[in-house]
Amino acid sequence: MTNLRNRTVFITGASSGIGEACARAFASEGARILLAARRVDRLESLADSLADGMDTEAHVIELDVRDAEAVSSTIDALPAEWKSIDVLVNNAGLGLGLGKLHDGDISHWDRMIDTNVKGLLYVSRAVIPGMVARSRGHVINIGSIAGHEPYPGGNVYCATKYAVDAITKGLRMDLVDTPLRVSTVDPGLVETEFSIVRFEGDVERASRVYEGLEALCANDVADAVIYCATRPAHVQINEIVLTPTNQASALVTSRKT
Repeated sequence: MTNLRNRTVFITGASSGIGEACARAFASEGARILLAARRVDRLESLADSLADGMDTEAHVIELDVRDAEAVSSTIDALPAEWKSIDVLVNNAGLGLGLGKLHDGDISHWDRMIDTNVKGLLYVSRAVIPGMVARSRGHVINIGSIAGHEPYPGGNVYCATKYAVDAITKGLRMDLVDTPLRVSTVDPGLVETEFSIVRFEGDVERASRVYEGLEALCANDVADAVIYCATRPAHVQINEIVLTPTNQASALVTSRKT
């Protein structure tokens, strides 16, 4: 088993949801956590919680992964004791809107592509060379079942998650001659702020997404991420797809009425 104690874990989108749950899960394994997101106040609160409750070191960085220059300069400027990143969790991402493509909001498309695809690329490009130089590291991308099967109204969001799947597979090929590992964790319905963001703060509409079924929670996804990260060094978990028991696919669920 890979021991995560005192390993440095870098998590993007760590201010809430799956990112926050991953931070707490890695902290419980004794890891040191680099917390990155735009909402620095939430990160600072989380860092305090990890320090007080788990006696874990955490370092907060305010970061918008869509800004390539900021990503590069921020990672270059990390304090020396935080530069040797052992695990990268590319979690930052979002969905916006649920309409037909020909009615789509182009600003929504740009934000999803810039965050879900280009942001993941920018962070990976900044972090992975150090991993290669140290001959140690693990990249874990948070994908989605939307990257395996599109659904009505999901057009561009699904395309970004298909891209995450392709990037993950290509990266694994690029790193096959190194000791680095590359994994993707692809959840189905997870009840977080995701739908509130997708519907731009419409809490009532967001709640209907999960109505009548027991969705996954962020901790379920974090548990899968920890499973990937703690396998023996010679074992690479390529992909985990997880859904609620009452979800068979992106399109098939059983809801209690």
